Amino acid sequence: MRLLPLLLLLLAGAAARASDDPFLSGAANHSYNIDCGGAADFTSSFGRRWLADQFFSPGGAAGMVAEPHRFPQPQERTLRFFPPSSAGKSSCYSLPLPPGRYYLRIFSVYDNYDSKARTPSFDVSAAATLVLSFRSPWPEPAARYGAYSDLIFPSATEPASDVCFYSLSTDAPVVASIEVAPVHPLAYDGATTGADLVLVNYGRVTCGNSLFGPGFTKDPDAFARVWQADVDFRNNDLKYDAITAGGRKIFGSNQPPNYFPTKLYESAVTTGGDASNEIEYLMPVDTRLSYMVWLHFAEIDAGIGAAGQRVFDVMLAGENVTRIDIFKQVGGFTAFKWTYVVENLTSSTLSVKLVPVVGRPVLCGLENYAMVPLEMRTVPSQVAAMKALKESLKIPARMGWNGDPCAPRAWDAWEGVTCHRGDKGLVITQLDLASQGLKGFITDEISHLKDLVSLNLSYNSLTGSLPPGLGQPSLVSLDLSSNEFTGSIPGTIGSSKLQTALLNNNQLDGQVPERLYSIGVHGGVIDLSGNKGLCGVPTLPACALFWEKGGLNKTGKIALGASFGFVLLVILIVVYILCIRRGPYDYDFEFPQDLTSISAISAKRNRYQRAKSVMLAEMEAHSPEGFYTNGSPH
Repeated sequence: MRLLPLLLLLLAGAAARASDDPFLSGAANHSYNIDCGGAADFTSSFGRRWLADQFFSPGGAAGMVAEPHRFPQPQERTLRFFPPSSAGKSSCYSLPLPPGRYYLRIFSVYDNYDSKARTPSFDVSAAATLVLSFRSPWPEPAARYGAYSDLIFPSATEPASDVCFYSLSTDAPVVASIEVAPVHPLAYDGATTGADLVLVNYGRVTCGNSLFGPGFTKDPDAFARVWQADVDFRNNDLKYDAITAGGRKIFGSNQPPNYFPTKLYESAVTTGGDASNEIEYLMPVDTRLSYMVWLHFAEIDAGIGAAGQRVFDVMLAGENVTRIDIFKQVGGFTAFKWTYVVENLTSSTLSVKLVPVVGRPVLCGLENYAMVPLEMRTVPSQVAAMKALKESLKIPARMGWNGDPCAPRAWDAWEGVTCHRGDKGLVITQLDLASQGLKGFITDEISHLKDLVSLNLSYNSLTGSLPPGLGQPSLVSLDLSSNEFTGSIPGTIGSSKLQTALLNNNQLDGQVPERLYSIGVHGGVIDLSGNKGLCGVPTLPACALFWEKGGLNKTGKIALGASFGFVLLVILIVVYILCIRRGPYDYDFEFPQDLTSISAISAKRNRYQRAKSVMLAEMEAHSPEGFYTNGSPH
């Protein structure tokens, strides 16, 4: 197994004290214990609350180890595996974590759960960064009893951070449990490394002691770290003696930001035999990475009571890097920590050696972390756009659209997606989803893929209208042929860079935008055939006089406006004639209610006669000849 840190054989232990276990804090403090493949929540014998993994949308299928009686805890017996034929190349657990730093521990086990007698090969990522690689065949103890891997990673995305599993060839990744809890932001030199690095554990050992830590023994560790016995890492050509504090109190332990446990400093190893002997540990490493080494000391020998009585040099990878005098630094029975970054390694084994200067060297514990640079992620706006497309296009699980669309770069996990490095992160440049049986629609969120050069959704069963967001200026090739799109073609489609536009064999209608058709005029490729409703360009029927793009064109709108104005003018004229120009003696042209009624006709005639008599009277009154009586002037 390459890059598989900290193999811990499964051990049973007594209950851990709840108050010292950060994993007991629950989701309110963003701590989660996930039982992969488990069907229901439960509380373990260590007092931890375990959650069934269905709440974290992992996909895949649940399984059970072949010999569950050898695994005392329920979360060790169940597992989840991800066949690439149904789950795709990537499958992810989505953890609701706000920005911060987190301790992550994963338990992987095979135990021939699938009766194939072959351990799988797969990779694991956290924070969109490749952090673990499992390669077949696994070491026999790990395959049968399981192996723990842990790391510290930054979560910089909201509302969730993904832990993803990537299948190699046809192998199905497998995981039994996932535990996560926040750590102090300054832990392990977080001030300078926290935002940019993942620290992967390549060996965390307690010297002169047996394995301890929450979940395995009753001994507390505020970060829930497990400290492995050192015997597997010693240079066995040398002699070692174990010493203890003899019950004396240790000062300076369990302090922020690292909270190293007191038990770590209560025991130590020193050299055996000749006083000139050295202490040496051989730690596995990957030469492509740098390593952060932490050494833990305490002067727990009551016979050392002054500076200069125990002095030794520290050599890392053959280089003398410092000289240590524990008593001079902190006095007796007090925890002392020292760290160093080792770079440019040439061997797959890192030698950590303590060479005596005065007296015998002593060591309480050792940690070795690979410093994995955080990989560049996809631009957040494009991540959101791709997740929206995943929903609208109804992308099947077999295509592996989980986690970050572009990272880690070693994997093209999202089938049909091509990415490139941009100024502010990774960007999507190509989507090739032809003939995938898609039955959804294109969301306008596609407009946020500002760097998209090629889009091919041909030969699916996509419906709905074409969104205006398809008019990205970056688009060079667009193939939406042989779908069931309806409606008009948006006028936004047809950027200056677009060279190929295949919209044939759909149900589009209306006038073809001039800027789109000009692609063919200027040497590009355009195919609009098989759309009975399209019109307005050569090779297609002419559009109706006032009709284009599924609605009225400019001329039609002008004509409609003119017609409305004319009708309004006629109405105003009629109103003017009937209501404004009528004088007090204008004839009443109102039609009678009953044209056959004699009384109605008579009433009309009487009104006419009265009006006439009044008019004559006024004319006579104003005559210059005076007025007449009985036809004669007076």
